[in-house]
Amino acid sequence: MTLAILYSYRRCPYAIRARMALKLAKIDVEIREISLRDKPTHLLQVSPKATVPVLVLTDGKVLEQSLDIMYWALREHGQIGHNSEGAQALIAQNDQFFKRALDAYKYPERQPDLTQQQHRAQGEIFLQKLESLLHENPYLYGATLGFADIAIFPFVRQFAAIDADWFATAPYAKLQLWLQALAESALFISVMQKQPAYI
Repeated sequence: MTLAILYSYRRCPYAIRARMALKLAKIDVEIREISLRDKPTHLLQVSPKATVPVLVLTDGKVLEQSLDIMYWALREHGQIGHNSEGAQALIAQNDQFFKRALDAYKYPERQPDLTQQQHRAQGEIFLQKLESLLHENPYLYGATLGFADIAIFPFVRQFAAIDADWFATAPYAKLQLWLQALAESALFISVMQKQPAYI
């Protein structure tokens, strides 16, 4: 049986959300874990941008963006929950504003115009919004896991890990529970299994 090929990097938040969507949709793929220093020739051929994730379907179609992979996986299998305009806007805010704040907080030497704490404070604007959304439900848009949860979780996880002691005492009780539940879920654990580098 020929499987679709997913070029991935284990710790990349974009790749994580793509793998989670594929797993949730019960789509088997051949995962090719790349080495950032020695990217496979086939990856460069099918996707010259050379960033992951990249999904090569069995018909040869190539999906080069993580959200496109998520939409394809969950739409094809009827599991695209809570994908409202509000959810899409929240994901856009995550991918643009919050991702920039995350990178600056993680690598403050690259953005020396602000201190690391100031970069963190910028990211907290988004965390506060998530905390508010989680006030009445365990997930961002209801009682069950939805599209936005999967799309945003890997980035919040990365943000929280930069200074885990700070995050544990930060005023985001609902967000902390949400993050813990997803990080300890069978879904997330299953997609974080180590894979040998594909050459």
